[in-house]
Amino acid sequence: MSRIALLTVAFALALGAPAHAQQMPPQPPPVASPMGQGNDQERAACHPDVTKYCQLQLEVNPQDVLGILGCLQQNRAKISKACEQVLASHGQ
Repeated sequence: MSRIALLTVAFALALGAPAHAQQMPPQPPPVASPMGQGNDQERAACHPDVTKYCQLQLEVNPQDVLGILGCLQQNRAKISKACEQVLASHGQ
């Protein structure tokens, strides 16, 4: 799959962070991608890692998809195997 699809997954994960949803203003829906969007399983696989390791990106700009993807890549040695597989399946 493409980088766009993975970025869409990261964006959807950032929007779905329940601990921060109460502190953040309402967010727009995920950007539609011609390559498709990550499925529910992919989002669920990376959601804990995004909320655990990418706190700063979520607080500064939860819509910064590239920042969240970069954060996951920087923390690749620490993220779950499930999220690692999602990144790998999207060519990351």
